[in-house]
Amino acid sequence: MSDRDNLSSDTRARQETSFLSVGRVARPHGVRGALVVDAVSDRIRTLARGIDVYLGAKKVKFTIEDFHQHKKRYLMKLEGSSDRDQAEQWRGAEVFITIEELPPLEEGMYYYWQILDLSVRTTEGEHLGSITEILETGANDVYLIQTPEGDELLLPAIKDVIKSVDLEKGEMMVALLPGLRSDSGQ
Repeated sequence: MSDRDNLSSDTRARQETSFLSVGRVARPHGVRGALVVDAVSDRIRTLARGIDVYLGAKKVKFTIEDFHQHKKRYLMKLEGSSDRDQAEQWRGAEVFITIEELPPLEEGMYYYWQILDLSVRTTEGEHLGSITEILETGANDVYLIQTPEGDELLLPAIKDVIKSVDLEKGEMMVALLPGLRSDSGQ
């Protein structure tokens, strides 16, 4: 129901921004200004020659000169970065792309940042709360719902439970399966 990409490594807070973090610079590579980049998102595979990336907290814009996978990491050469000293300044910097650069997801798939903070209602109209966290379990994601009473409710992100998502309204409609909450409303 959701894609593993998010706008930060913390899936607890929705961020309104037009940037998606796809990697982190590990270190310079060689003497010609190349960078070793670790992936933080599957969307790092969309990077290629000619695509603009933004580095660091100030999101300094660069155009990719060369980009390819190297073992379990990636090597990225930026236009204008010609030596190791220039590359060194980006050690530890996040690598961002703009959300507009992202390919569309399959229908029914959403980025984490789109799901976080959605208001959750049952198909009967009962307000359950808001999504505060997304837990990755392997089989499927699980949405942590903070109820108005301060309780937590866990909902599996499966088609039997998630009936609709309306991003414009900021709302998710769900059908509670037996056992998803106790008689006390949790």
